[in-house]
Amino acid sequence: MEKIINFKLNGKDVRLTSSPERMLLWVLRSDLEHTGTKYSCGEGFCGACTVLVNNEAVLSCQYPIQDVSGKEVMTIEGLQQNGKLHPLQTAFMQHNALQCGFCTPGMIMGAYSLLLRNPQPSSREIVEDLEGYLCRCGSYNRIVPAIQTAARTMKGQRS
Repeated sequence: MEKIINFKLNGKDVRLTSSPERMLLWVLRSDLEHTGTKYSCGEGFCGACTVLVNNEAVLSCQYPIQDVSGKEVMTIEGLQQNGKLHPLQTAFMQHNALQCGFCTPGMIMGAYSLLLRNPQPSSREIVEDLEGYLCRCGSYNRIVPAIQTAARTMKGQRS
């Protein structure tokens, strides 16, 4: 049975009718046309579909739409502000931390959640936090420095 679900998506109110068990990933991609959130394994093993729900990283392929009711969802599309890339997006480009780019939106959203909890993580903390994310191109040695660069930039913006 379909249900009306209200939530905020990238700061904007959303009201939609959907089966409550439908996964957030499909609502974002198919219904709301936010295709930056990627479908990859569909099993919760790769992190490509990561979005933030109330600032916590979640795997949208495993997250029923009913669970976002009354909450705030942020996708990669919501990370930039006023047409300006977020420091994480800029740092990933500067460090060539994306090759094919498929895992990048999920990786960036996971990193953003980490930086919200821990604004200056060590290399080890970054590696541990992003352990469940798969980059098939093997860009990990560039991803960690990109996140550290973004953390320094974000610290400068907060001061």
